[in-house]
Amino acid sequence: MNKSISAVGFSLTKDQSDLINSKLKRVDYADNLIVDLILRVKEEKKFYFDATINFRWGGNGHVTSDDFDFAAGLNKLMDVLDVKIKKEKDKVQEKK
Repeated sequence: MNKSISAVGFSLTKDQSDLINSKLKRVDYADNLIVDLILRVKEEKKFYFDATINFRWGGNGHVTSDDFDFAAGLNKLMDVLDVKIKKEKDKVQEKK
């Protein structure tokens, strides 16, 4: 899985970057299912998280979240991302 993390409008601190990397370990079970995971973080008045997942079978998923707190917004994103990956995985397994 190729992971691409970018910050828009600000620079990620080392703590924020470490937090993102530790949270992304949560979806390591799907490492062989995902080609690319593109995560963009944008800071305006709050943090906006935007993730795009490209699956090996050509499908893709897009999830977003936002929060005034960086960690809380990231946790929301990871919850939605986890559900999205599991749904796609189940959908593909049903077709087999």
